[in-house]
Amino acid sequence: MTTMPSHGLRCLNSYPWLQNLRRPPPSYSRSSLSSLSSSSPLEDSEETQSDAATYPNTNSNTNNNKKKTDSYFPKRGQTLELVCESLAFKGKGLCKVADTGFVLMCDRALPGERFLGRVTRKKDNYAEVTKLKTLSPHWDFVEAPCEYALHCGGCKTQNLLYEAQVRAKEQQVRELVVRVGKFSDKDLESFDIMKPIVPCDIQFHYRNKMEFSFGSKTWVPGGLLKDKQSDASDYALGLHAPGFFDKVLNVNKCFLQSEPANKVLKAIQDCWRDPKLGLSPYDVRSHVGFLKHLMLRTGRDVNTGLPELMVNFVTSSHKPELLKPLVEKITAIPEVVSIVNNVNTSVGNTSVGEDEYTLYEKSTITEVLRGLTFEISANSFFQTNTHQAEVLYGIIGDYADLKGDGSEIVLDLFCGTGTIGLTLARRVKHVYGYEVVPQAISDACRNAKMNNIHNATFIQGDLNKIDVDFGKDFPKPDIIISDPNRPGMHMKLIKYLLKLQAPRIIYVSCNPATCARDLDYLCHGVVEKNIEGCYKLKSLQPVDMFPHTPHIECVCLLELQ
Repeated sequence: MTTMPSHGLRCLNSYPWLQNLRRPPPSYSRSSLSSLSSSSPLEDSEETQSDAATYPNTNSNTNNNKKKTDSYFPKRGQTLELVCESLAFKGKGLCKVADTGFVLMCDRALPGERFLGRVTRKKDNYAEVTKLKTLSPHWDFVEAPCEYALHCGGCKTQNLLYEAQVRAKEQQVRELVVRVGKFSDKDLESFDIMKPIVPCDIQFHYRNKMEFSFGSKTWVPGGLLKDKQSDASDYALGLHAPGFFDKVLNVNKCFLQSEPANKVLKAIQDCWRDPKLGLSPYDVRSHVGFLKHLMLRTGRDVNTGLPELMVNFVTSSHKPELLKPLVEKITAIPEVVSIVNNVNTSVGNTSVGEDEYTLYEKSTITEVLRGLTFEISANSFFQTNTHQAEVLYGIIGDYADLKGDGSEIVLDLFCGTGTIGLTLARRVKHVYGYEVVPQAISDACRNAKMNNIHNATFIQGDLNKIDVDFGKDFPKPDIIISDPNRPGMHMKLIKYLLKLQAPRIIYVSCNPATCARDLDYLCHGVVEKNIEGCYKLKSLQPVDMFPHTPHIECVCLLELQ
């Protein structure tokens, strides 16, 4: 049995304020938080279908004999005075109409905040509200250090005390596991299944990748709107306004990315609008312009441990002479070791180009994770919080509980560039990784070779479209690691896993709603499809990978019953 790591349950002594995380304050009531899943429609169609089947109507307990008044069903355009009760999934504030319990969701409303809100959209059992004016501030208020925090979509909870952020995230996971996953709250507590959330020691400058967009006109939030002339000074380089693909908030500094990355951002902001350079931002409506995106990636020099930076200009055409002044400007920053140009001629807004050109030094940077070295190209997938990825992968390693005799087979599903499987490879017989993205498979093979790992095989394939031949490429695994994207696992894959009956599954999730759904299927089965579950949830560990955002990561250990 492996030793409990410092980042596990025993780390609570290092975070005294986490001792009480499992006891939510009165405002985080079970009834209010149970609606978080039903009141936040998921983006993927498969998730939405799951919501309809498993998420309860939070207003079903209302007295059926009571006449449903206008206050119960607020009208679109109606202005209400509301109090935010809690944070729901995806970070929206959950409010309720007094005396009726009708649920309203408001973006950027925080627990305890009293505000005026206008109803903008109605659903069957909840409505969406836009905040007009704060009447009294929320609990656990702190000053947001970033000037863009109130308007940018990146850090929704930067002005909420970090301890309160992780408390809300842990409670959201618990409620989803109980409501959607159909696990007993008593069992989660009695059998020590649900672990206290692991906070992030580094709460700013933790992202190793940021993507900024160029815009033909700066978006100014309504409260700051002033009449401006349409000239080059209105060009924007920054982040998209929440919910808009064509509006860009100009950003000169981001508190999520590294300091060297901010140096590059400032250097480019200082010069790219100069009319003498002849640079124009791409207009997503007229499809005219040159500069589309600026992607900044931070890695580490393997020998010195010092940061190294990649700068990726995404443009609509290949005109290196236009980029030359910018290249000359930023190469003066010592951390910059790679400058590339992805050319994307399509009208779409993606940052992945059809062609890539190296403009300075090398085409990749390196990063070290769990003792392994990884090469990162402009479009490689890599965990965006390297520091917390060490913690996350440590938990995965502990849950794997490897024998250490090199006898075990690991099946790494949704393996990406192979980072999880490769960190286990030297202690097992063989790792088999599956991933749909061809470039990720190439990166995984290159990473294995770079680290002299020869017992890892990576196979390109769509795990949402498996057939009867799936599984013929590998022997029966002892451990399965599944790290799907937000929609979770397809029912075809769940059926296969239940039939395969590997002794242990480690489920890594970036979406606790679909994670809870899949845990229900694997453990309890699907009655309407005559599918029996055969696993038992042994441990569930939430991890805060992204402070000041609503995102939550979970690592779940399931063992065959």
